[in-house]
Amino acid sequence: MSDPDFEPDFEGLQRAVELIAEYAAQAEQPLPREAPSSPWPNRLPEAGTGAQAALEALAPAVLGAAARLGHPGYFGHMDPPTPWPSWAGALWAASVNQNLLHDDAAPVARELERSVVGWLAPFFGMDGGHLLPGSSIATLTALWAARELRGVQKVVASELAHLSVRKAAGLLGLELVELPAGRDDHRMRMSRLDTANAAVVLSAGTVAAGAVDPLDAFPEAAWRHVDAAWAGPLRLSERHAGLLEGIEQADSVGFSAHKWLFQPKECAAVMFRDSAAAHEAVSYGGGYLAQANVGLLGSHGASALPLALTLMAWGREGTARRIDTCMDLAQRLADRVRDEPRLELFGPPVTGVVLWRPADEPAGEVQSRIKGAFVSLTSVHGESWLRSVAANPNANPDLVVDAVLAALLST
Repeated sequence: MSDPDFEPDFEGLQRAVELIAEYAAQAEQPLPREAPSSPWPNRLPEAGTGAQAALEALAPAVLGAAARLGHPGYFGHMDPPTPWPSWAGALWAASVNQNLLHDDAAPVARELERSVVGWLAPFFGMDGGHLLPGSSIATLTALWAARELRGVQKVVASELAHLSVRKAAGLLGLELVELPAGRDDHRMRMSRLDTANAAVVLSAGTVAAGAVDPLDAFPEAAWRHVDAAWAGPLRLSERHAGLLEGIEQADSVGFSAHKWLFQPKECAAVMFRDSAAAHEAVSYGGGYLAQANVGLLGSHGASALPLALTLMAWGREGTARRIDTCMDLAQRLADRVRDEPRLELFGPPVTGVVLWRPADEPAGEVQSRIKGAFVSLTSVHGESWLRSVAANPNANPDLVVDAVLAALLST
């Protein structure tokens, strides 16, 4: 006798989708006014409630109290709303639960991932790679390949490089050399440095300001990796691809699809100029494996499926249109801030990240009083700035600026 919970329950699935729509319609603010008390028990219940009751119990917290990343007032972090085709892809992936560690556990999903990476790699001058949960693992994987293939002994990066660079250097036993970055533009400053045994990590979209290092720097280095976690998808845009000129000269590139390709967490890629050599260098076999396991991950789900559905639905043009829209929104926000005498702009946005603040009041105090909108905070040279990242194509720059101005008046 079969277990009915392993068969499709269309009524239950329909109710799950209805709850998404119901709570989305109720979201008047980008952040919930207050967090509800946890609807789950403190310990595993002896008897279950049943699936329908569990849906109803968890929905108020999981859906009702979630940050609304697609709200017109949400102009905060490098976390986008996701399009509905990606929701369908995530549901499909969960329903079949493929394991890309084995061909016979994922006969189609393995090929789909190769194809999706193959679609994207040429935009970066790479010939292949693989998906993984985030760009931190992409950086670690790339530097691991650099150590094995080129014998690198140190890592050179900007002082403003993502903290994952320091983590990777430590885990791999590599010396880390941090170069200074410009005070005003946050770009790596060049230095006379012997990089014959070094892997140089260049940032394409720093965390605080979205700055892009000179991507053609240190051509003599043993290996060059571009951490394009944020700005990488600009390569799909005909208008903005030139901002990442030089990325095609790298040995490896990492980017996060769960940022500017609008995918669910956790979806990122590491790509290589010579992926066959890189994959061989970071592969391990085992008696239970039909073929070698590539990279850091063992079991690996079908994270390519939501991405594939989105890219097929939108194509390059549709994907680029959403990215271009976000870039335009960042410029509109910067222009509005520049025109407001009570506000101060750090500098022109480069890759859709705007740093701004009140001229006469601490940014953190103002942020805590904002209603109807959300912007994040960052520290630059020890000073707090409001940080608006254009990850939300539905954001309204005027609504956000007006909310900050209203917070100034509320003191």
